[in-house]
Amino acid sequence: MSAPQRRDREREAVDVHDGPLDRELDRRAFLTRAAAMSAAAAGTLGAVGTASAAAHGQPRHAPPRRRHARATVHDARLGDLTELTAVEAAAAIRRRQISSVELTQAHLDRIARYDGTYKAFNLVLVEQALARAKQLDRRRPSGLLHGVPVAIKDNYWTAGALTTANSHVFRAFVPTEDATSVARLLAAGAIVLGKTQMGPLATTRATTPDGVITTVNAWTPNTPAYDPGGSSSGSATATAGRLACSSIGTQTGGSITAPSNQQNLTGLKPTVGRTSLYGVIPLSYSRDHSGPLARDAKDAATMLQAMAGPDPKDPRTLGLPRVPDFLSAVEPGRTYRGRPCVRWRTTLGLIPGYLDGTSATARARQAMVATFRDLGVTVKEVTLPDEWDLLTGNAFNNVRLPERTEPFLPYLKQDLKLFGVSLNSWMQGLFLSGDEWIKGQRAKHVLLERVLDDLFAQCDVVVQTSPVPFDILGLPEIAFPIGFQPNAASGRDVSIGALFGGQPYAEDRLLALAGAYQAVTDWHERRPADPAPATVARAAASAPKLTAEEVERLTQ
Repeated sequence: MSAPQRRDREREAVDVHDGPLDRELDRRAFLTRAAAMSAAAAGTLGAVGTASAAAHGQPRHAPPRRRHARATVHDARLGDLTELTAVEAAAAIRRRQISSVELTQAHLDRIARYDGTYKAFNLVLVEQALARAKQLDRRRPSGLLHGVPVAIKDNYWTAGALTTANSHVFRAFVPTEDATSVARLLAAGAIVLGKTQMGPLATTRATTPDGVITTVNAWTPNTPAYDPGGSSSGSATATAGRLACSSIGTQTGGSITAPSNQQNLTGLKPTVGRTSLYGVIPLSYSRDHSGPLARDAKDAATMLQAMAGPDPKDPRTLGLPRVPDFLSAVEPGRTYRGRPCVRWRTTLGLIPGYLDGTSATARARQAMVATFRDLGVTVKEVTLPDEWDLLTGNAFNNVRLPERTEPFLPYLKQDLKLFGVSLNSWMQGLFLSGDEWIKGQRAKHVLLERVLDDLFAQCDVVVQTSPVPFDILGLPEIAFPIGFQPNAASGRDVSIGALFGGQPYAEDRLLALAGAYQAVTDWHERRPADPAPATVARAAASAPKLTAEEVERLTQ
């Protein structure tokens, strides 16, 4: 048997019957859906559900083949319950090795000890979390996240608890219902520990509404200037700092994947509409996404399995292809010789220059690509679509700003000071002309057509160096750790991450890649050192503020 025949046989041994969802993709239908969503952003909300349902047919739902992700709970981690991943914690509770109350109390104790430094939370629901844990301990464990403590970004509605989006605008807002994503996590058995700090109205890294830096990166707690990621940085720090098993955030311009890359996490931004945005304070109707920031790919798959699905309250979620079995997808396949491999035949596209250089980042990327080749992935260089830089640059990227401004016009008329440090980006949306907005929408659809027809004709998944192009298009992305490098300012090692982009509804393929990679590497298992008590005092005493230039850069 020749070498190519052996490789084919090994790949065939791990192909599953259903295959990844992107094999079923109707690219024309996704283009139609994107056009309808642009119309919805302009006010014709019902067009999204109508056009997408006609394109895709009625929603199909397939229950997971396995109720829970596979988990081995090591005894050493039972000595520190905050070290358990979400999947491990759920498994330990199902096996009666620990109780929900023990797990919740361990995280609350850690929050009390270290969040004075991390500043990951702006609201901790101590009594509510413990009461729910006691209630869950009286039930038979069933849901995917039964008894697992999670953190919620503060732009998700939480019934009976403040939801401020870290802003003056919503400083006293207490919703009467949960956001759909929060309700689904609760239905899966999760325990909400509290609300996490965020950029004001989801614009910058986490600060006060007036720009004073709050959340620090869990890997560099003594260096507030080192970026924790983006507007979901509170969720990232809570997860990386072991203050919660997992968390959820939102992404409009990189705020799930960037904090994940910055803090050694696995972050998944789904295809627009795969998870509901009902009950999330908006930033951009056509570009907002909700998704998990997790310790590893298995946790991300579990969180997404709980969150995903159609929601009558959010037209963006209706008429989509079925929700696949993410828990099976994330498990690596095995060749007939027993070696781990990516479970589906996959071609990974490398954009020009991705592996060039001798820096720590370049070396980490080179090693990552070599690992994927060992996992059976075909790797090839790809050509970016024509006019890539123009179509993905600020010339057209700023057309999102009117979507940001329009829902907030009453507050702008009421008092400009309500917008604090992020006022300029809301004002900019007022000055974009109608013809510029229309031209931007046309450019978006040209870009989408070229990505689907040209870029993905060359590969199944493509590496990215910025989340923005795929955020513009609503396509899925996954971020995961691939190494570390020293940071001179903090004197500590910091994470190096990779970012992969996929075709519409290809979350299962992205999880398959990250899951197989993490089965043979251990970058994701590393945790930051606990901050020293002296650091707490220094962090409390120093509160740097974003400069005007930093605010302008971060809100673009």
